[in-house]
Amino acid sequence: MLKFIGKHILTGLVTILPVVLTLYLLYWFVISAEAMLGDLIRIWLPEDLYRPGMGMAAGLAVAFAIGLLMHAYLVQRLFEMGESLLYHTPVIKSIYPALRDFLNYFSPAAKKEFDQVVAVTFGDTGMQVIGFVTQADFDSLPKDFRAGDSVLVYLPLSYMIGGYAVLMPRSAIRPLDMNMEEAMRFTLTAGVTGATRPGTRK
Repeated sequence: MLKFIGKHILTGLVTILPVVLTLYLLYWFVISAEAMLGDLIRIWLPEDLYRPGMGMAAGLAVAFAIGLLMHAYLVQRLFEMGESLLYHTPVIKSIYPALRDFLNYFSPAAKKEFDQVVAVTFGDTGMQVIGFVTQADFDSLPKDFRAGDSVLVYLPLSYMIGGYAVLMPRSAIRPLDMNMEEAMRFTLTAGVTGATRPGTRK
């Protein structure tokens, strides 16, 4: 009886937790933006003109503006210089890179870097893993790291941040009918969540 109850409680948690966490993150963003930027807006705007939600709108506007500025070379260089300080600051250098790499998985710019989702075959064992072709052009690879008809494939690790960049012969890979989101979700969760979700297939 206890096993039956525990099984259904776990099923319920697995079902509702993604929804709850997603809604909580949205709630956190709205409340944080309203609290921080709302106070700034009140300084410059008469109190009778302020309306609830202006802080959140300002937060979205700031995020949009930063996204636009990141296309400028000068801004990119300044951001890289700031990041280099974080990478060399005690304590922060142990936390920031992991968070940065994790969020980069879901960045539109990162999606462009993964040209194709492929299955990588290891020797004659029949063993296959999911990978992402990141470089198919030899000119961008180190001279001593080029080999015949090969491509650079990123092999992400399940349940942890990181992976391996491996130079693979084209004969060892085959394209998969999966988009980047499906493949990354499938790999990061070791296949526990399944490969597809309703509405994700393109």
